[in-house]
Amino acid sequence: MMMLRLAPAALLAAALVLAGCARGPEKSSAELEVAKAVGQYVLRRRNPPPPPAQLTRALLDRETQPYLEATIENRDAKAYLIRSFSRSDDHPGRIEVWRTQDNVSLALRQGMVTATRGLGGGLLSASVPAAAGQAGPVRGGARTYVLRDKGNGQTRLTLACSLHDLGPEPVKIVELTHPTRRLQERCEGAGGVVVNDYWIDSRPGHSQVWQSRQWAGPEVGYIRIRQLWR
Repeated sequence: MMMLRLAPAALLAAALVLAGCARGPEKSSAELEVAKAVGQYVLRRRNPPPPPAQLTRALLDRETQPYLEATIENRDAKAYLIRSFSRSDDHPGRIEVWRTQDNVSLALRQGMVTATRGLGGGLLSASVPAAAGQAGPVRGGARTYVLRDKGNGQTRLTLACSLHDLGPEPVKIVELTHPTRRLQERCEGAGGVVVNDYWIDSRPGHSQVWQSRQWAGPEVGYIRIRQLWR
C-alpha cells in the first residue's frame, strides 16, 4: 500500500468546520442544530467530555439542502460540507463542488473525487471513468492523479485500475438504510496500490453514491464520504 503522510494539523483543522453558503444572515433552526452538532465534534477533539451531540434523521429531514460527511482517516478529522455548485462540462458526468465555511473543498464527478483544496499536499486533479447518468466508476483502465508537490510543483501519478463488482451490500447512514452494490477499484503502479470503494444505489433509475472510501494523495490519504441527504 502507498505510504500516507499526515497533513499539517492546522490545515486539517479547517476541515472540522461546518460548510456555509451565502444565503444571508438567517439560518433555519435545523441548520443551526446541525452546526451545534458539528461544533460538539470540534469540542470533543479539544476537550474529550462531554460526548458530542448526535445527528439524527429527523434533524436532517428538516434541512433544505444536502450535506456530505467527509472523514480524513489518518487524522480522524470529520467535516460536514454543502454543495456550492453543480455543473456539466466537456467531460462525461456531472461535477459537484462541496465546500466548508473555511473554504476546504472536495470536487466530485459522479461521486468520484477529482480534486481537493485547502488540505495541504492536495489532489489537484484526477481523471475518473465517469458516464452521464451513472454513479461511480464505469470501467477499469488508466487513472491519472496530479498531486501538489513542494512549493508550487506538481507530480503526475498514473495507475492501472481494475473494477470489481462485490455485489449487494446495504449501507446505513444516520438511521436510514440504502440498498446498494459495492464497486471496488484496485489501482496499481510504481508507487504502490490504491483501493477505492463505492456503495452505489442499486434501485432501478437511481444514480447515487451513498458512501465511498477514496484516495486523495499520499498526504491526505483516504477520505470516507457519506451522503447525508435522503
